[in-house]
Amino acid sequence: MKADGTCCAPGRPGETAEPHAKCGAAAESAAGEFNRVTHGSVEGMRLLPGGEFLMGNDGEYGFADDGEGPVHAVSLRPFYIDETTVTNERFAEFVNATGYRTEAERFGWSFVFFGHLTAARQAEIPRQRVLGSEWWCRVDGATWRHPEGPGSNIKKRWAHPVVQVSWHDAAAYAAWAGKRLPTEAEWEYAARGGLARKRFPWGDELEPEGKHRMNVWQGNFPVKNTEADGHYGPAPAKSYRANGHGLYQMTGNVWEWCHDWFDAGYYRVSPTADPTGPGKGERRVMRGGSYLCHASYCNRYRTDARSSNTPDSATTNLGFRCVRDVV
Repeated sequence: MKADGTCCAPGRPGETAEPHAKCGAAAESAAGEFNRVTHGSVEGMRLLPGGEFLMGNDGEYGFADDGEGPVHAVSLRPFYIDETTVTNERFAEFVNATGYRTEAERFGWSFVFFGHLTAARQAEIPRQRVLGSEWWCRVDGATWRHPEGPGSNIKKRWAHPVVQVSWHDAAAYAAWAGKRLPTEAEWEYAARGGLARKRFPWGDELEPEGKHRMNVWQGNFPVKNTEADGHYGPAPAKSYRANGHGLYQMTGNVWEWCHDWFDAGYYRVSPTADPTGPGKGERRVMRGGSYLCHASYCNRYRTDARSSNTPDSATTNLGFRCVRDVV
């Protein structure tokens, strides 16, 4: 199949899901203008002081076409941010309270990394792979409760990041929780953990002193993962040491949705502005990379890397965390 998007997380090929009866207004409101939110609980969140920081990347190791540069100063107000990505446990609380059905549930299918499927299942769906990124498969019945499709479940993954959630799903959860999705400037400031112009939340070295600090692909992508870091798929949301702001796994593990529309360079503009240029309001920003990232094809598991997807798309490596403004 031909899907819209990149090898990092493919996008849905122009389908339309049936509207959701509950939480729809909240999601639509969140998708519109950028509004400050000051009424949600701050349990499990960290207060960041804000101020000025250097955003972006001019290094040769980055992707200029992604709009990573130039490096520029950005000023932020203080804000709260979740210590971890939203977990299956937290998302279940939202669903149980509201009856919300995700877009993957309403579409009836979602994208799954082929390495999470049995050999027999892989053989059954050769025509359902994404052209150019054949490690992605369309799987009927893949949802947040069944991330890899029928037969999979989250019974032992309550502390893992929720996946198979679209931008709209994430925005609906945030509105219900009295929070919002972070701007990508807020996300990058938080990910850097107080360090200036470093590739990773702890510095420039991927594995300082030979120690794994995040969950990314180990070995020969996409056919062999040695699991040297202890994980083949997503890891629990607190699997590695927190950064200088007390935030867990801002890079690696799962991509994280941000509020902003994406185009090359749009992230330098206030999120209250209308999108201009190549993005034109078609794709939302996602940051941080995932457990499928590898230097051989996707060196985006960095604090200064950025990518995007259509806001109705969901995959096994895409989640989110929320922020709340200071009163």
